[in-house]
Amino acid sequence: MDVLLSELKIEDDRLRDELVSSIRKSANWDIILPGTAEHLDEIAERYELAVISNADGGIEDVLTRCGIARCFRTITDSGLVGLEKPHPEIFRLALQSMNAAPQESLYVGDVYSVDYLGATGAGMQAVLMDVPGAYRDNGAVSVKDLRELQSVLEELASRPD
Repeated sequence: MDVLLSELKIEDDRLRDELVSSIRKSANWDIILPGTAEHLDEIAERYELAVISNADGGIEDVLTRCGIARCFRTITDSGLVGLEKPHPEIFRLALQSMNAAPQESLYVGDVYSVDYLGATGAGMQAVLMDVPGAYRDNGAVSVKDLRELQSVLEELASRPD
């Protein structure tokens, strides 16, 4: 959030604190695009999926209400584990819960400074879900939607080791 506000040249600590508090409320994340569950099901046929969320301890309930919690093998909620992205330990906890190695894992997130840098800092590969194209010029791999993510996953899978 600090990076975004800095780029917008907004120096208002109260506004930053209010925005951060708002995005951490799980209840604010209960609207998903049509077809999301189907796309996640398709991806889950080939890959094990998990969630790492900076939330308030209730993200699993939200994902259940949205009908997509079943798509994920594990859900790591910062409100429950006491660590937030981009701290590398929250990524390590999620990897441990999946019994996955960081170098064999891909993290998809929507905030460069928190998700992309946090995941790569923990040794993972990362892709940005960048619907508005805000990060298109920073050199990170990015996608606009889950269908495009599926194409990137196919491309990565077809690369020789």
